[in-house]
Amino acid sequence: MCGIVGIVGKNNVNQAIYDSLTVLQHRGQDAAGIVTCDGRKLYLRKNNGLVRDVFRTSHMLDLRGPMGIGHVRYPTAGCSSSAEAQPFYVNSPYGISLAHNGNLTNAEEVKQHLFQEDRRHMNTESDSEVLLNVFAHELQRSENLKVTEEDIFNAVAGVHRRCRGAYAVVAMITGYGIVGFRDPYGIRPIVFGTRNTGQGPEYMIASESVALDALGFELVRDIAPGEAVVIDQHGRFKSQQCAEKTQYAPCIFEYVYLARPDSIIDDVSVYKARLRMGDALAEKIIRKRPDHDIDVVIPIPDTSRTSALQLSYRLGVVYREGFIKNRYIGRTFIMPGQQLRKKSVRQKLNAIDLEFRGKNVLLVDDSVVRGTTSQQIIDMAREAGAKKVYFASAAPAIRYPNVYGIDMPAAKELIAHGRTTEEVAEAIGADWMIYQDLKDLEMAVRKRNPELVAFDSSVFTGKYVTGDVDNVYLEKIGNVRADNMKNSSENSETAGIDLHNAV
Repeated sequence: MCGIVGIVGKNNVNQAIYDSLTVLQHRGQDAAGIVTCDGRKLYLRKNNGLVRDVFRTSHMLDLRGPMGIGHVRYPTAGCSSSAEAQPFYVNSPYGISLAHNGNLTNAEEVKQHLFQEDRRHMNTESDSEVLLNVFAHELQRSENLKVTEEDIFNAVAGVHRRCRGAYAVVAMITGYGIVGFRDPYGIRPIVFGTRNTGQGPEYMIASESVALDALGFELVRDIAPGEAVVIDQHGRFKSQQCAEKTQYAPCIFEYVYLARPDSIIDDVSVYKARLRMGDALAEKIIRKRPDHDIDVVIPIPDTSRTSALQLSYRLGVVYREGFIKNRYIGRTFIMPGQQLRKKSVRQKLNAIDLEFRGKNVLLVDDSVVRGTTSQQIIDMAREAGAKKVYFASAAPAIRYPNVYGIDMPAAKELIAHGRTTEEVAEAIGADWMIYQDLKDLEMAVRKRNPELVAFDSSVFTGKYVTGDVDNVYLEKIGNVRADNMKNSSENSETAGIDLHNAV
């Protein structure tokens, strides 16, 4: 899960890209980067940290030019290293910069081929650099001195043939324009929009529509699975389907947790989808526990708030805000290292005792991954005086790791892996627990867009839409992602060993 943005404007775009990245900061808090183009000259600034910390006034003044791309990252494996900050750049052909959201499932295979057959050198372990070099090599097949739209579309088609997994990409070709493309399954989101400033059309590509809204761009549509869009530096727009076979199968977890509620992804309002999740979950509670004794519904801020509010309305139970959130603590889901996650939960949330004391409380969260946060929050509710603590998840039980760009850990670290709902409730300390049904979750998202006949729901089902993920692959990424491996990596980096992580 990362955030990407690209803008072709009429004036300097540095501030616009910066503002976009701050809106997309929820998609990654580990590193940020911007590269702009002024004529044939590129200007780059990237480093570890939040957007506000990476870019100072002096950096912004140096980022000149009417087009550019940006990226916010969170790491999906290994340690956190500034060498992995994006955008990446390669000088041949034409000078290409690239930012990527997702994960290639055949990165190692492609990397070997790039070295053995294409004679291309990789400086990091990032699959984004692999993707960049595949795109560059495919573009280099053209014999044209100046790049053309046909060359670009052919290069993207080559990427689709060689790369598997999830990828939403913005790339900038120096002196020419910006390219956006999406994997043939459309797993990770990417949209584009336009605005007219009186000097002609400006275009923007971003991970979520909310970034367009913030800058006054009008959402045109999502980039379709397998499609590429090209905007040259003069604002001329072209698009083309570049994949031989496509299937609309977006990651359903975007709607559950990753995306902002005010975004529209694949023509579906995330906010409305979460309202429908609350409706469906309430109906299940009524079916399973018609004589429930819930006194109050309390969301675990912030992502679950929309579903919890609708759930309480459907149940006819009082809704209350029982936890106050410290806005200056990052999202615990995307913090590397279990110890750091544990420490941050009580720093992030504080219970309002009056809303818990003597009551049977239903806590609502968007999902339960490791169970670390859930267990501590249930403890906080009991300490605040709750008589009974029930727990509801707006998503089904997460039992399998994600391989498409979300840092869901090895299966053995997932609280629901190999456990029944009752066993999970016991493990996190809840009096009882209820999960959303997958069919209800899918219907909550699909209702607005019937074209979404399939989803990547692999974290719930263990079925991976790209069809190339087996137990050997899962075991490999499990070893890389395991918290003890992360801690080892962090210690090694402190000792001066250069370790890298894939985005």
